[in-house]
Amino acid sequence: MITIQKFVFNPFQENSYLLYDETGDCILVDMGSYTVAEKKEVLYFIDNNRINPVKIVNTHCHVDHLLGNSFFKNKFKVKVAANAADEFILANAVEHGNMFGFEVEAPPEIDEYLEEGTPFFFGSSTLEILHVPGHSPGSVAIYSLRDNFVISGDVLFNGSIGRTDLPGGDYDTLIRSVTEKLMVLPDETVVYPGHGPETTIGEEKRSNPFLRG
Repeated sequence: MITIQKFVFNPFQENSYLLYDETGDCILVDMGSYTVAEKKEVLYFIDNNRINPVKIVNTHCHVDHLLGNSFFKNKFKVKVAANAADEFILANAVEHGNMFGFEVEAPPEIDEYLEEGTPFFFGSSTLEILHVPGHSPGSVAIYSLRDNFVISGDVLFNGSIGRTDLPGGDYDTLIRSVTEKLMVLPDETVVYPGHGPETTIGEEKRSNPFLRG
């Protein structure tokens, strides 16, 4: 069984997640920790729960979701996994950070590509990768049928959807991704978004104003 620990980091109030299972292995998802205190918060949780980071995973490569990548890669000597279509965004992370007032250390390159149809393994757990472009070309969602959750990045939020006005974004593509890849999941699937509170697929079917008609 996968346990999910949520952190809220940086001025964008970005949701970062630690996923770990009964083996003690864990993955760091969208580590947006920016300050020293934010990084220490993650380290404290890891040490206190005696878990073992094995990989850094990004649902997409916008700067607020990878501010901690360099620190944690250096700390734990682990690989970074993301979709190849977001490499051009990753390459501009320092410049984008400067635009928003962040002093960003150049993030590490992608070591492993996340691709739909290729299972993602850690510990004794298997996750399914769903390619959900629209917010960015390489946006992916991380789904577990067994544990009944999906980490949606900035594609689907509680009562909303991701913005599409950034480089590589496209509204029609985003709506198609959400409709064809996420809304087909079981209604009880818990959605862990990149910002804001959790929701469920069923609740978004019923009430998300962007998904009506």
